[in-house]
Amino acid sequence: MEGDVDFGLRIGHVNLKVSDLDRSIRFYAEVLGLELRQRIGIGGAFLAAGGYHHHVGLNTLSSLGGLPPPEGHTGLHHVAFVYPDRPSLARAVRRVLGHGIVLVHKADHGVSEAVYFHDPDMNMIEIYRDRPRSEWPENPDGTLAMTNDALDLDDLLASADG
Repeated sequence: MEGDVDFGLRIGHVNLKVSDLDRSIRFYAEVLGLELRQRIGIGGAFLAAGGYHHHVGLNTLSSLGGLPPPEGHTGLHHVAFVYPDRPSLARAVRRVLGHGIVLVHKADHGVSEAVYFHDPDMNMIEIYRDRPRSEWPENPDGTLAMTNDALDLDDLLASADG
């Protein structure tokens, strides 16, 4: 039944097929700051923030040495990591940029501020922060009026120190 899902529902983790496990562990640990929680030989690893068991699973079970899917094929569009506030997001973006990662999109979605970039296997990563619900733009009928406006990256980065 539409809309009949408990409000406590949340996304638990993402498990990504990668071509080079060591390279991907380094990326998610160094660029995103996640902690390696468990490594399973050459086939997989779990990384997380805040002592959680895992937010990101990485595996090479059917993708060792593989190529990213070509454009025009189905699959994951992106995985998103939400930060608790604007200064935290700004520090995360600073970290990403400090590793020489190229941002492919910067957006003010009205409900959130977000930046997008690729991991080494061309999986799209979004890091963002939600605005308070009271600030979310709405259409006259009460539905969300999300946008894809340009994000002022300099203004965001200036908030890194609170």
